[in-house]
Amino acid sequence: MAPGVRLTDEQRLDWLRLIRSENVGPRTFRALLNRFGGARAALAALPDLARRGGATRPVQVTTVDEARKEIATARRHGVVFVALGEPDYPPALQAIDDAPPLIGVRGRLDLLQQPAVGIVGARNASAAGLMFAERIARELGEAGFAVVSGLARGIDGAAHQGSLARGTIAVLAGGQDRPYPPEHLDLLETIAARGAVVSEMPMGWVPRGRDFPRRNRIISGLVLGVVVVEAARRSGSLITARRALEHGREVFAVPGSPLDPRAEGSNDLLKQGATLVTGAADVVAALEPMLGGRFERPLDEPAPITLPLPFEMPEDSRTRDGITALLGPTPVAVDDLIRWSGAAPATVHMTLLELELAGRLDRQRGGRVALLV
Repeated sequence: MAPGVRLTDEQRLDWLRLIRSENVGPRTFRALLNRFGGARAALAALPDLARRGGATRPVQVTTVDEARKEIATARRHGVVFVALGEPDYPPALQAIDDAPPLIGVRGRLDLLQQPAVGIVGARNASAAGLMFAERIARELGEAGFAVVSGLARGIDGAAHQGSLARGTIAVLAGGQDRPYPPEHLDLLETIAARGAVVSEMPMGWVPRGRDFPRRNRIISGLVLGVVVVEAARRSGSLITARRALEHGREVFAVPGSPLDPRAEGSNDLLKQGATLVTGAADVVAALEPMLGGRFERPLDEPAPITLPLPFEMPEDSRTRDGITALLGPTPVAVDDLIRWSGAAPATVHMTLLELELAGRLDRQRGGRVALLV
């Protein structure tokens, strides 16, 4: 689908079925569309691809009835599904390589087109941290930026509160009807009425631990830069900062007391080259040159939905087995796998796709893959 073109209702249903099917993630989704030309053809091919990859049982393909039920539930909650490449899809998020094919949005779609800054930090934040987060969020909103955060306790909640008047975006780790934490339900409803709420997860999905890093990549994908207010050395906020760097975003950190463990991670970011922030002016000064002084300026040309990767069915099982034999639990670069296997790149990519749909492949950042054992 070319950027700027809207899906038909039937296409949206097929897209939802495909992304909700077993072992289909954002990268796999795009590879399947590239190989088969559309979601419906990809859905028809899933069982055979998974079998060829060594699946021990039939792959679970989301049915038409299941997808229609989710769409109906979403509508009852005021949620619309926006597809990658459509005009309402956030242009900054569209540029990352694992952008969600579909996002559920409740609230203001126009806010997703506005230049944005993420604010994240500790759940058990200090009073000073909470006051600073609320203040800088308010000032960034007044400067024309939407403020993005994850609705968590502590710094996230303060950032949303500070930016309610100008526009805030909450990114959920669970379904739109399963907000977390429960005590932020009233805040969430206020954000839905005055800002926007975004999730890639199915309706009814209760968030698990591994869903929060997935949410964090959306936060960093939506923004020009991320401000870390308080963060311990092992915290989700640092995951967001790392993903921001991978996405080419600016990373800002607020200095904290060396005696406070809640500031160890953010202080480490400063040692590693993050921009020191003591107020919104520091963030605006760093980001304004990217916008040419005009917030309505688009970020980048939206990337097309398809990937420029050819796919070709392995000639025989020996070719597939030879490629699979080179894989193990230690991640390896796909380019190295192509070189060592001697197979055509198109054949290697197709074999990896089959293994992934069979639940046997772990794709990691940096174009590396490992065999699940």
